[in-house]
Amino acid sequence: MLLVTIEQLPGTSFEVLGMVRGSTIQCRHIGHDFLSGLQNLVGGEMESYTQMMDEAREIATSRMIHEAETLGADAVIGLRYMTASVAQGAAEVMAYGTAVRYA
Repeated sequence: MLLVTIEQLPGTSFEVLGMVRGSTIQCRHIGHDFLSGLQNLVGGEMESYTQMMDEAREIATSRMIHEAETLGADAVIGLRYMTASVAQGAAEVMAYGTAVRYA
């Protein structure tokens, strides 16, 4: 499955199948929140949250790809990610784009 952020595939004609998306909500447990709170006091990267967001993007992307495959897509163009905080220590990640099939 080809995933691209561009809106067109140069030199390729394709049929638009529709929008596809995948999402997840991830959170860290209290121990990670406590340690991240301490990290916030001294500065630097909050590695547990970076890891959490990386995992969330992977899950959201996988779910989007699955939706595109059920439509018979060869690619998803215009791929974007959206994040939103839904609670303290929890975030939603959504991957979305346009599923296409090469003509």
